[in-house]
Amino acid sequence: MPVKVGCCGWAVKGGRRRYFELFGLIELQSTFYRLPMVATAEKWRHEAPHHFIFTMKAWQVVTHPPTSPTWRRSGVKVSRREHERYGSLKPTDENFSAWEKTVEVAKALNCRVIVLQMSPSFVKNEENIFNAKSFLKGVERPQSMDVGIELRHESWDLKTVSSLCEELDLLHIVDPFKQEPARTTSRKIYYRLHGLGKKPYVYDYSMDELMKLYECWVKPFEEEKDVYVLFNNTSMAADALDFMKIAFTSGIYPHSSSGN
Repeated sequence: MPVKVGCCGWAVKGGRRRYFELFGLIELQSTFYRLPMVATAEKWRHEAPHHFIFTMKAWQVVTHPPTSPTWRRSGVKVSRREHERYGSLKPTDENFSAWEKTVEVAKALNCRVIVLQMSPSFVKNEENIFNAKSFLKGVERPQSMDVGIELRHESWDLKTVSSLCEELDLLHIVDPFKQEPARTTSRKIYYRLHGLGKKPYVYDYSMDELMKLYECWVKPFEEEKDVYVLFNNTSMAADALDFMKIAFTSGIYPHSSSGN
């Protein structure tokens, strides 16, 4: 199956139309900050080529506590006494409602993967593991979509992540330059590339690094699985295009931006 390559956001000049010409995959970032109207999501789906693939970050109301600085863009105002009801995959009515709204948008997009990018403060402890299991076992999981989780606190060891992903049927979303995938038995492999520089996201990958990405972490899986490669760095569009040249020249598939 051809590797799927894209960017985290509409990262090209010319907007969506130009993006559709260059890539067959996008991970929507705007859905994390504030969900669009379902009609807007349907419009994006209608504008995209038939085989174009959408993935999207889940609304931050589900994953991040209200103390997160990004919450000011969520459109949700809560009192301090209500803070404990939101975020961190807590099995609360508020989070369940936010998930339902997220899934509504995902369905309108015909989304393939919903990305749970957890807050850096989401540490490995019994409470968070219990909440994650209770929440994800209690919500709707459309059969046409996978759910993936990106755990960013260093306390999450591969053994724990592997166990969690296997039990909950989650994709382990990971930057392979920084951590090995904890689960490779899933039908998809999902990479998010954040750069290797001292400043987060400020990076331009070399061709040698992109070749390593392909040879070490894409090529071993691409004949049997869907491999998603999403760039999330300052030069994401250029790096994604360079990686496509490597992947479609080195691999067994002809170049295509259609997402097939």
